Amino acid sequence: MSATNTSEIHQNAISILRLNDKGTYTVPTHGLYPFQWNWDSCLTALGQSHFDENRAWREIETLFEHQWPDGMVPHIIFHELDDGYFPGPDVWQTDRPVATSGITQPPVAGFAVKRLYERASDREAARTRALALLPAIDRWHQWFFECRDPADEGLVALIHPWESGRDNSIDWDAPFQRVPTDGIQPYHRRDTDHADPAHRPTKEQYDRYLWLLQHFRGLQWNNHALHDESPFQVVDPGFNAILARSCHDVATLARELGLVEIADKNQARAEATVAALENLWSDDYSQYLCYDRIAGVHQQSASVAGLLAVFAPIPTARIDSIVAKLNTMAENSRFLVASHDPLDNRFDGKRYWRGPVWLIVNYMIIDGLKVAGQLDMAKRIETDSLKLIGESGFAEYYDPKSGEGCGGESFTWTAAMMLEFLKD
Repeated sequence: MSATNTSEIHQNAISILRLNDKGTYTVPTHGLYPFQWNWDSCLTALGQSHFDENRAWREIETLFEHQWPDGMVPHIIFHELDDGYFPGPDVWQTDRPVATSGITQPPVAGFAVKRLYERASDREAARTRALALLPAIDRWHQWFFECRDPADEGLVALIHPWESGRDNSIDWDAPFQRVPTDGIQPYHRRDTDHADPAHRPTKEQYDRYLWLLQHFRGLQWNNHALHDESPFQVVDPGFNAILARSCHDVATLARELGLVEIADKNQARAEATVAALENLWSDDYSQYLCYDRIAGVHQQSASVAGLLAVFAPIPTARIDSIVAKLNTMAENSRFLVASHDPLDNRFDGKRYWRGPVWLIVNYMIIDGLKVAGQLDMAKRIETDSLKLIGESGFAEYYDPKSGEGCGGESFTWTAAMMLEFLKD
């Protein structure tokens, strides 16, 4: 990529972040996703920090202003009415001062805040803002283990596929069959008004998403009951790795800032989760697998969740195996990292999380590989990410074989990740 192209891509990325900026929060893209999403915002803040540090901090602060009293940080904040998205606040009915969804998303906030602090030019201002955010992030981490790890196993479960961020992953196919499709109130999807239906989850999957939502709504969104009452309880290694990494980073930053109790609690959580991840390792697949907590079985599904575990401080031997797996994947697709193994006959390179490349996942895998000293593979994935932008623009996700951009356009977190890749 030439210096001219790099400069142009850099400016285009900033323009997209500003285009989707609503002042105190950023939408993923206009039309398809008109509200504030949890992990989108935390990763977006990393991109914003390259040209407006104050705005980057504000992005995460806005998210945590809507933390629930029990500690949960919801996956959507409905700041303004917009009927272009379904399901909206009238469906969730969470009875919050500002409407939110009733489930959560991958907890990248601790990682993001530590990174914002480390790169801040105004370290004193960053210190003040980090000190205000860390107790709230700690409460969220505590919520996970209280409400999603009832047997104190060190691993938390998802109770809805949307919590994973990987809505229609092949990982969910088997456990999702327990979720009924009857008794669902009539609805009209909006996502297929904005994006190709062939790139989106199916109607059958949407029916099950909505059944779970209605079921939880009937339980008044009581987070101390939802886990045990959900027919979908799946332990996701990628999600747990993100939680472990965020706990680890919160512990490091809290210790530096003198918050000893928060540091100690989060270090213990990180160590317990990394140790428990060993229960998800598969020698046959050379990666971690999702675990269906109700059925008591590992999912025979080689998704990117099991590779994303490198984001956490996992053992060196596991990282070596995952790098070998990535090399094999590179032989079977043009771009890394596909969200599902291209050799699996269920792979679909254009349908959301059943095959496409997502640059936010690439970013976290790259970061974990760099920490582990696996610089060659990290560079390969970063190069692929830059090529995808160069060929197909700032798409929501990409076909790993053709490089075609799919889903939403002018996508915020894709632009943010590009600024991260170009920072060196």
